[in-house]
Amino acid sequence: MTATLFRDDSYLRDCQATVVEAGPGGIVLDQTVFYPMGGGQPGDTGTITWEGGSVEVTDTRYGDAGAIRHLTDTDATLPAAGTSVTASLDWDRRYLHMRMHTALHLLGSVLQYGVTGGNISAAKSRLDFDMEDTLDKDEVTAGIQALVAANHPLSSRWITDEELDAQPELVRTMSVQPPKGAGKVRLVEIEGVDLQPCGGTHLKSTGEVGQVRVGKVEKKGRHNRRVSIVLDQ
Repeated sequence: MTATLFRDDSYLRDCQATVVEAGPGGIVLDQTVFYPMGGGQPGDTGTITWEGGSVEVTDTRYGDAGAIRHLTDTDATLPAAGTSVTASLDWDRRYLHMRMHTALHLLGSVLQYGVTGGNISAAKSRLDFDMEDTLDKDEVTAGIQALVAANHPLSSRWITDEELDAQPELVRTMSVQPPKGAGKVRLVEIEGVDLQPCGGTHLKSTGEVGQVRVGKVEKKGRHNRRVSIVLDQ
């Protein structure tokens, strides 16, 4: 099982680690700052370096039994199990994902509808809402920007599976439920604004989101509106 340092501190850009396993196309470490693809957020990219070598990480995914696999080119030279390495993020890309992910939570707090899907990327992100109503893009953008300007702090904490079952209103997503079975679920809170289960990486405060606006709004069905957001800086 890989220790998930990014869950405790999403601002860590690198860490020291030991190779647990390395084979064609990937490396498993005992701990990592790399976020594995999940919850609509892409897996991190970056580099793993060791004495006498380095390799590019092209994606990060969950493997078996809680292992996190750092994907590489299949013909890359990999460090042997037991090697001490430094794992370093492509920080600029990760930070854009953090801004986008936090901004999507703000979008969801402005549009109080069930969420049927979502996706995050550095260029554009979106949420799909269970709604028939049309929306005013400028009005929604103004609502998000007001929350950004208020600079609300973010924090996270853990609750048990049973505590989540007792508070079903915390779950906004309709098609995907938070992963349970490990005995605990991570909550992300934007103070006074939003509280929901989420395993992604986020900012320390909403002010770091910066300039964000609603982009394209698409009708994907009678009860489905796809709302995209973009960052302007």
